Amino acid sequence: MASGMGLDKDSGETKGGMWDLDQKLDQPMDEEAGRLRNMYREKVGCGFSFSTFSSLLLLRLAFQSLGVVYGDLGTSPLYVFYNIFPHGIDDPEDVIGALSLIIYSLTLIPLLKYVFIVCKANDNGQGGTFALYSLLCRHAKIKTIPNQHRTDEELTTYSRTTFHEHSFAAKTKRWLEAYPFRKNSLLILVVIGTCMVIGDGILTPAISVLSASGGIKVDHPKMSNDVVVIVAVIILVGLFSVQHYGTDRVGWLFAPVVLLWFLLVGGIGIFNIWKYDSSVLRAFSPVYIYRYFRRRKKDGWTSLGGIMLSITGTEALFADLAHFPVSAIQLAFTVIVFPCLLLTYTGQAAYLMQNKEHVVDAFYRSIPDSIYWPVFIVATLAAIVASQATITATFSIIKQALAHGCFPRVKVVHTSKKFLGQIYIPDINWILMVLCIAVTAGFRNQSQIGNAYGTAVVIVMLVTTFLMTLIMSLVWRCHWVIVLVFTVLSLVVECTYFSAVLFKVDQGGWVPLVIAAAFFVIMYVWHYGTVKRYEFEMHSKVSMAWILGLGPSLGLVRVPGIGLVYTELASGVPHIFSHFITNLPAVHSVVVFVCVKYLPVYTVPEDERFLMKRIGPKSFHMFRCVARYGYKDLHKKDEEFERKLFDNLFLFVRLENMMEGCSDSDEYSLYGQQTQHSTDFLLRSNGNLTTGSNDFTCSTVDSIIPVQSPTQGNNNTVTSSGRESSQAETDEMEFLNRCRDAGVVHILGNTVVRARRDSRFYKKIAIDYIYAFLRKICRENSVIFNVPHESLLNVGQIFYV
Repeated sequence: MASGMGLDKDSGETKGGMWDLDQKLDQPMDEEAGRLRNMYREKVGCGFSFSTFSSLLLLRLAFQSLGVVYGDLGTSPLYVFYNIFPHGIDDPEDVIGALSLIIYSLTLIPLLKYVFIVCKANDNGQGGTFALYSLLCRHAKIKTIPNQHRTDEELTTYSRTTFHEHSFAAKTKRWLEAYPFRKNSLLILVVIGTCMVIGDGILTPAISVLSASGGIKVDHPKMSNDVVVIVAVIILVGLFSVQHYGTDRVGWLFAPVVLLWFLLVGGIGIFNIWKYDSSVLRAFSPVYIYRYFRRRKKDGWTSLGGIMLSITGTEALFADLAHFPVSAIQLAFTVIVFPCLLLTYTGQAAYLMQNKEHVVDAFYRSIPDSIYWPVFIVATLAAIVASQATITATFSIIKQALAHGCFPRVKVVHTSKKFLGQIYIPDINWILMVLCIAVTAGFRNQSQIGNAYGTAVVIVMLVTTFLMTLIMSLVWRCHWVIVLVFTVLSLVVECTYFSAVLFKVDQGGWVPLVIAAAFFVIMYVWHYGTVKRYEFEMHSKVSMAWILGLGPSLGLVRVPGIGLVYTELASGVPHIFSHFITNLPAVHSVVVFVCVKYLPVYTVPEDERFLMKRIGPKSFHMFRCVARYGYKDLHKKDEEFERKLFDNLFLFVRLENMMEGCSDSDEYSLYGQQTQHSTDFLLRSNGNLTTGSNDFTCSTVDSIIPVQSPTQGNNNTVTSSGRESSQAETDEMEFLNRCRDAGVVHILGNTVVRARRDSRFYKKIAIDYIYAFLRKICRENSVIFNVPHESLLNVGQIFYV
């Protein structure tokens, strides 16, 4: 082996320095190659910036965001005042105090905190708790599954900053990385927030649709409450039944409906202020908040649970961030949403000043008779839109959790070819529907559902605050004083609300806690089992010395064909391979270890998805393919995935042989051929160019081909090394093609995980019962990878962890 190269004794993969293609592009070349070189550098050096938009485009995006982002927040006026005063209004001045609390809650939480601060902490446009966690994972080594590799950090979407050694950000990073307990605590915090968002996806449709359906009873007072519940259940069944069509097909209705809703409620608010009592405008003075608490004391404090409902939907605002720039979100909120919400709450307060006995259905009572039924129809449609927003947010956040190894394998269906973020998860959809109907039919009134709703929302906000503290320290690198001010102000407001909802745990607030606890057990046990299984595979992987000792034939008969051995290991030879060749007398002529790995990024570009490496000497014909995905990416069907894998394998062989045939003095060039995926290219190699066993990493699919023959020297004569390289390339390419034509077999491990006998009882319960049950009911790897059954080979083994 050439000097300067090292061989990893475990993985058999070469290691060395970094080689950048741009250095070779500085060498002399012909005019055409020079033109292509400059085009390459222009494309690599400058990207597309979406930070600025034309005014017309920004207005259009702001309009579209109304239907997706603000549906939940916009339907809160249907039920807020009833939940603030569930036992009636004793003093009209209490209405002024409650209105003042609503005004400042909307100003502090949705407007200042979320729209202008939290939304800026998105992961390339993706929102939600796991998006924040992914952002943190790229800036600190806090990921609990140890499958990171340095090549992952070279992705174009793996953006992160470096710290000064003595900076506050560096100290925070070291503090987080110091102990596994802190990493696990952070993951638990993220999982809790995710579970509460799932609870939100159950409670939002229940309370929104039930509140909207309650308008029927206002016009028909003698109607039984059972009829309202039945109507709500029918709407909910219909809503969940059409989820498989996706929001792309019906989404064009959302924005006009929500815009009409905001204009209607804002206009009705102005009418009520003018008609009933304009003195409610005094509520803009915070003095009335102090008077409200002094007058109502404990009742005023517990009523904060109802006031909390005025800002529900704020967490969905951040989770549904994917399709719109932050500037469009900010424009829509400040111009339409915020003013109209203030007007409608102020108008309801003005109505209640003279009709305090109508607090149970204040919204519908305050509507002028002439437009009652049109407003009722729009309110019902708006409630459906609000429910849709939280359901799709639930789908998105579960897919993020799935990519981080924190959720059992479920089927994910992409419902739109244009928008990758629009997904549908059948199993979760029906679970949400059953739980949502159970909550609606079980409680039968808005008050108890509202108590449950407020509990879920405030916990999500607290989780977001803690994550934002780390984001501001590690990612934004803010001064510690700014971080402290943001954290203290947020916690003062949110802990105040949290203390209020604790009083209502026994009045419905226990529902999201039970739902979250159930999902937390599922998610954490699944993640725990996944980590233990990965650690076992890391410790039991086969040493390269053992593989080399078997010889080129691996001590067995090499039958024609290609064997794709799926493994979770990104390096080393997995235990499943030794188990396979120990129990079977033959192995395929070409073996490719395939690792499908999810990274803490929102997407991995197509031309950077595959990493190809050679394992051992060429005569072994063993390769490694690491397929990298982001949490928003779609794993293509088997035919597409297999085609791209072999395209990368053949390209890797060509480039490897070409590098062998060229010395540093040879003149050669590569150019990027524009494809449907990418117009630029990138090569990386962890080894010397002249060695025969390069650990060569290629991150393009089919965008790199040689312009000149690499055997062309200064005297236009074909060198001996060039002939040998060309012949070797031809021979190996023909060999690979023959093996591919002979057949491809997918080899998957059918692993049974068991706790060791000396394990503690809680570990045995988690692994032997809960994790085992989840593995039985979730989808198999062959289904997730879309492997055809006729070419599938399962290898059974038992892991004791």
